[in-house]
Formats: sequence, structure tokens, C-alpha cells
Amino acid sequence: DLSLAYTPGVAQPCLAIAEDKSKVYDYTAKGNLVAVVTDGTAVLGLGNIGPEASKPVLEGKAVLFKRFADIDVFDLELSTSSVDELVNVVAALEPTFGGINLEDIKAPECFAIEEALRERMKIPVFHDDQHGTAIIAAAACVNAVELAKKDIGQVKCVFSGAGAAALACAELLVSVGVKREHITLCDSRGVVYEGRQQGLNPYKARFARQTTDRTLADAMKGADLFFGVSVGGLVTQDMVRSMAPKPIIMAMANPDPEILPEDALAVRDDVIMATGRSDYPNQVNNVLGFPFIFRGALDVRATTINEEMKLAAVNALAQLTREEVPEEVKRAYGLETLKFGPEYIIPKPFDHRALLWVAPAVAKAAMDSGVAQAPISDWVAYRQRLERILGREREIMRKVMNKAGSAPQRVVYPEGEDPRIVRAAQIVAEERIAKPVLLGPETKIRTLAKELDCSLEGVEVIDLYGTDRHEQYIDAYWKRRERQGVTRQDAARELRSRNVQATMMLSQGDVDAMVTGINRAYPDTVRPAFQIVGTRDDRARAAGAYLIILPDGGLKLFADTTVNINPSAEVLAGIALSTARLARMLDIEPRIAMLSFGNFGSVRGEQSRKVAKAVSLIKERDPSLNVDGEMQANIALDEAKRQKLFPFSELSGEANVLIFPDLSSANIAYKLLGNLSDADIVGPILTNMAQAVGTLERDCSVRSVVNMTAITAVQALRHKG
Repeated sequence: DLSLAYTPGVAQPCLAIAEDKSKVYDYTAKGNLVAVVTDGTAVLGLGNIGPEASKPVLEGKAVLFKRFADIDVFDLELSTSSVDELVNVVAALEPTFGGINLEDIKAPECFAIEEALRERMKIPVFHDDQHGTAIIAAAACVNAVELAKKDIGQVKCVFSGAGAAALACAELLVSVGVKREHITLCDSRGVVYEGRQQGLNPYKARFARQTTDRTLADAMKGADLFFGVSVGGLVTQDMVRSMAPKPIIMAMANPDPEILPEDALAVRDDVIMATGRSDYPNQVNNVLGFPFIFRGALDVRATTINEEMKLAAVNALAQLTREEVPEEVKRAYGLETLKFGPEYIIPKPFDHRALLWVAPAVAKAAMDSGVAQAPISDWVAYRQRLERILGREREIMRKVMNKAGSAPQRVVYPEGEDPRIVRAAQIVAEERIAKPVLLGPETKIRTLAKELDCSLEGVEVIDLYGTDRHEQYIDAYWKRRERQGVTRQDAARELRSRNVQATMMLSQGDVDAMVTGINRAYPDTVRPAFQIVGTRDDRARAAGAYLIILPDGGLKLFADTTVNINPSAEVLAGIALSTARLARMLDIEPRIAMLSFGNFGSVRGEQSRKVAKAVSLIKERDPSLNVDGEMQANIALDEAKRQKLFPFSELSGEANVLIFPDLSSANIAYKLLGNLSDADIVGPILTNMAQAVGTLERDCSVRSVVNMTAITAVQALRHKG
């Protein structure tokens, strides 16, 4: 490794880059490396505290870049008061970085610094205090104007503040349609008007206008839109009263806004309000912008971040706000409902979809405007790469969803009146993962969907009870179970359960798959499926598996975690074979370890003999499988140790399918792993069923329902061959 990473191996990429400088993006980290640069002269809320004191802020910014967009960062705190010196230092670093994020530099120097660097450098340069704030605020403004039913070209806008953020916001508002002559800029000396001499600079002067207004209070009269990027408490209730009908107030001073929402709403119930704080609705937070803007710019190797790319980010965020909000976002903020309206005009900072919307929009705008040096040709692959940033689970499940979507199957949900099932059904239908069928009282389900603001387009709602089809299912159930002592009266009683109804729909071929169990105990969930649907292979029982997605991206399948308490050697062999089929369905080539407390007969006992016999049975039934045992878990996971201690072992590679000797050990193992690590756990997944049956954990999330639907739909496709 040393000879490859340093001498002599390092010479090869060096020589390649010397011949073609663009190869630096192929052979080094430059393309994913951003410098966050400050002189510490305008740290948010703290002022000119110097470069050393600003370092914690920039280190925090680096964490956000990495966490939200997987971008690596060096923070650079420069000790200089000279614009030219700062520009020269940063410009000289161009060979190192793929982009420059300027931060916390006071106005008007920040304008000159950014302009000079953009002229000299052929990589993106972005002053986040200006453009990041402007992009998020402009997206919120576009949506607020829409909600207020106003013409953006006619709105009268007042700015409190004339620093970097305010001026960038004003310029971007012009780009989205606000007329420059309709903008009144106010600084600490009052209105910026034509003829004023004090406290002006060329950047403020662009907004000087002919007006008799001299104070903020004067300018606020009849205003449609207020942008506050100044100091807390500056706006009074009288100023709010004087504004036009349905006023929009963007009070973004931190930590204290120009006016608190409760004070504004106390005098105007028609106000639409945003602040920079997380404890109020509509937080204007730059984390919605800079990670994803840089992600898109870096991914096409843009030479700059231009106006087209900024507007693309604005439009992406504005449109995202109008989409259905995922359950996990609502849960993160402790909200039951969240939809486009006066209290939701901008996505929440922890909405993972911002990466998937903003980065591609910025990348495409860079390509369309001619500043992309490495255009994207496969947008599906690009989206998958972005989903990998969000977590390995999302990447894997997107592949499963794509498979399911190739031929959407009819999937029935017996718990159709559960709010999570209704929300999941909407997502499943919209994303064409499957064709959802909700069982339950139709009026109740449709009323619930309306309350949840969920569309049932593409979702079938069925109430079987008392219908001819219900009677047919009773007769079919009776015939199937009459030799188990079931009378027709017993069958009619059993068919009152929608879980049994759904299972009969599946067995009779009226649906392709079922997903059940969100509000009942697991044994009650699976019993009808075992009785009615049965297993695929008569020589093996059904089993339960969990997909374990480790923090480093590794994948493991644990089985049997939910069904067989103390399986025999024959049953263990069947569990291994059915779990191997599941692995291949998930595009995982199985490497199977049959686990025990000993290694290859080192401890003699009934359990170790059982596991060893299971290995022999597996090899008889499928000699092609990569499997061995019995072995301890550490030996299964450490190939080097296994080869050293047990060179005869026929298992090659690190095991990714772990078959436990009994239910106790398997169940304990996956639950411990789920609580002691950051692993994502998907399941339980039923294997070896004759038809596709998906089971849910009680109190699981909407996302889990959607994931299980995709897995079950793919199982249904496999059953059809």
C-alpha cells in the first residue's frame, strides 16, 4: 500500500496530470474538495471577531457540507485586512480545490473579493452569506407571493439592511421578477434615495430611487413584502398594520428577528411570515442551499456558479415545497401534518429530498448555460449516486423499487384505515412501485385520506364484508380447511378479519401480493398466511430475514429471525436456501455462514451436529452455493483469520448471509445490532412463501411500509417467473 500510495507508485498519476491538467479530477480529491474561506470580519451575530475566533463556525460549516452533500472541506481562516492580499492567497490555491465558499466577510469588501476571484478563477466561487441566503429567501418569497395571489411584477418591496445578504437578496428578487424600481432599500441611516450622499457605496447605489420616504416606517406603508436582514426588534406593530393586504414578512435577523411572528400576527392575521429561527415555521436556513448547490456544480465540474444556476436552485426549492412531505420529515419536527401553505413556504432544513432536487437542477443549469466541463449523460445513474449520499439503505431500496416498477403488481393492505398505510399507498401509487389495494370501510378510508391531504388516485379501496366476493372467499376458505375441523360457520367468523380476507384475495389470484402487520402481533399476522398460502418448497418452512445495512455500506442478511424457534437440520438447510434466493433478488451474491458457538466440530454437542448436518444438506441440494459451517460469527466475518486457522474451509470471502442455529440467537443478534450501532435494518422479510407476503413491524414508519411493499412486489414478480 505504501509503495502504491507514495513512492514509487505515486509517480504515475503525477506524470499523467503533468501531461493533462484535467486528469487532476480523476486521480485526486480536488473534484470533491471545497475551501471555506473567511477573514473573520462579519461572523453571523458576532461581528468582527477575527480569524481565530471564526474557526469554530467554519469547522461547523465543514460538517454540514459533509453531512448533507458528502463534500470534503478545508476551512481557511486568513489573517489579513487587505482585499488584494486575500484575493491573491485564495486565487493561488486554485490547483488544490474544486470550489471556494467565502464566508463571514464584511461588506462592501466581500463584493470586491468575490468579483475578483470569479474573474481570476475557473472553479466555482460562492459567497454564501450573499447568495445562499438570497436563494433560500427568494424561494420562500416566490411561494409566499403565490399564496397571497399577488403579481410578483407588481409587489412593493422594502429592505431593512443593506449589507451583503440584503443586497444579494435584492438582486436575486429582481431576477425572479420583482421590479428594481419597486424595491426600497433602508440602512442604518434610513432610505437609500437618489441624491443621498452619506454611507453609500456602488452596490447600494444600484437601488437608490426617487422617493420622499426617508425612514423605514415611511417605506413600509402599503408595502407587500418586507425583507429584514438587519437587527432584531426594528419593526413595530404599527409598521405591520400599515402594510398592504396579505403582507409577506421575511424577518431574518438572527438570533432575534426584526419582529417576532406572534407580534406580527397579533395585528395582522393575514400575514405570511418567515424568520431565520428553527422554533418558528418557515425557517430561512442556508443549509438548504450551499451543500446542494456545490454538489451540483462540482459534479459537472462547473467553472463558476452563475445566475442561471442560482435561479435553478430557487425554482427547485420552491417546487419541492409544493410536494407531499415525507413522513420521516414530519416526525423529525414532531408534526402530524405539513403541507404547502402560509406556515410552510420553504422546505425544512432536514428534508433529505433537497439534495435530490437542488443538485440536479444546478447541474443541469450549468450544462445549459455552457459552464459545465463534465456534463452528465445518465441522469438515472446520477440520482442513484445522490441517493447513495443519503445512505446505503436508500440506494438499495431505490434499486428494489425500480425492479418493482418495471411491472407494478397489485398489493393489498388489510389495514387500509391506518394513516401510515394510506400515506404509504399514495407514495406507492405515485412512484409506480405497485398498484395499492386498501381493504376497509371505503367512506372511512376516503375521509381519512382527505384529512391527511393524501391523494387516492391510482389506489383501489375495497370493503369486502357482506359482498358476493366475501361469500366466495368464505366458501373457498371452508373448502381449504374443512379437513382441519373448520365448519362454514367457523370460516365465516374467520373471514371477518381483513387480514384473512387479504390472504384469501392473494390465494385466489385477485391480487399479486399482500403487506400486513402494522398494528397486530407478529404471530397473528403470519398465521393466516401459513395456513392459506403455505410454503414454496414443501421440504422447507417459511422463515424471517432482516437486511442489515452497516454504517460502512456493508450488507448482511440475518435468518431466521422471526419464525422457527429451534429448527432441525433440515429446516436450517431450507432457511439457508430461501435466504440465498432473497439475497440474489436483492442483487447480493450469497456467501453463507452457518453459525454456532464452535468451529467445525471444536465443541461437540447436539446443536453443533445439527448445524454441520445442515451444511451437508445444503451442499447436496445446491452444490453451487458458497457456504460452510458450523462456525463462530467472528470467523464468518474475518476471512483472514478463517484462512489462517481453518484453511480447509470452503467459504470464500466475508460472509454476508448469516444463518443462526435458533430463533433466540438470531432475534437477539439483530436487535442488539440495531440498538448498539447506526445500522439500518429492513424487515422482517418472509422467505419461502408460495406467494408474496410482506410483514411489517408494529408502529413502523411510512417509509418502512413503502420499502416492504417494494420488496414484496419484487417477490411477486419472482413467483411469476
